[in-house]
Amino acid sequence: MEFGKIIDGKEISSSVRQSVKEDVDKLIAQGLRAPCLAVILVGERKDSQTYVRNKKKTAADLGINSIDKILPESATQQEVIDIVRAFNNDSQIDGILVQLPLPSHINEETILNEIDISKDVDGFHPINIGKLSMRGRKPEFEPCTPKGCIELINRSGIEIEGKRAVVLGRSNIVGLPVAMMLNNRNATVTICHSKTQDLKERCKEADILVVAIGQAKLVKKDWIKPGAVVIDVGMNTDENGKLCGDVDYAEAKEVAGHITPVPGGVGPMTIAMLMKNTLTSAQKKLLNC
Repeated sequence: MEFGKIIDGKEISSSVRQSVKEDVDKLIAQGLRAPCLAVILVGERKDSQTYVRNKKKTAADLGINSIDKILPESATQQEVIDIVRAFNNDSQIDGILVQLPLPSHINEETILNEIDISKDVDGFHPINIGKLSMRGRKPEFEPCTPKGCIELINRSGIEIEGKRAVVLGRSNIVGLPVAMMLNNRNATVTICHSKTQDLKERCKEADILVVAIGQAKLVKKDWIKPGAVVIDVGMNTDENGKLCGDVDYAEAKEVAGHITPVPGGVGPMTIAMLMKNTLTSAQKKLLNC
């Protein structure tokens, strides 16, 4: 049995981006417009600002137009709603992304409900999440980070069907949707969280372990079934101030069959999947496909 095979998110995301760029170029070669993504950022969180800058740069590299609407922390909920509605009504915009988290005085659910589901490239509209959770239904878009996790597994040649998958974490952004996506691909899925009893033993049952719980280096090698696939969505800093995941990578790679590093694993996939969703939205409109 082979251990510690790295799932390289940088390499795989680069391949996804190249495919997106080729399809964008095809649209333009046919005399059609480039896809367009609109991003709304409220407040001055440094991590959100960095993420929006990275999205804008990636979009430019791929030939995708982007529009940024930057609002102060003091912006009202109605101001955000008015901008979302204006983007909904703009036929030149294919995707709308509201950068989360929003300031505490703005209701996230209310804002996400306002996004036209045909432009919900972040995949968080309740109708899209609802369809994701139902058999035989297909959402307009799947959420970007969970979609990136599945892409990493698929492109590594790992079979999902019939496997026992454990998802550690139940957030609306990662844990719940990735569990539904694994279920839709015929894995047998267990969702674990802070209230789960015998957490280590539940994780050790997994053929595929997705960790998104937000605790630095929580998962040690004795939590992992030998040969399991480990997808680490965590983004933390360790005791030395260095970036690390929710999995103790140095230990875990000794027993995991495949494992994502942090950084360089899931992270690069999120923006790549956002660009892919934006392209898909444009293709639906421009090519009627």
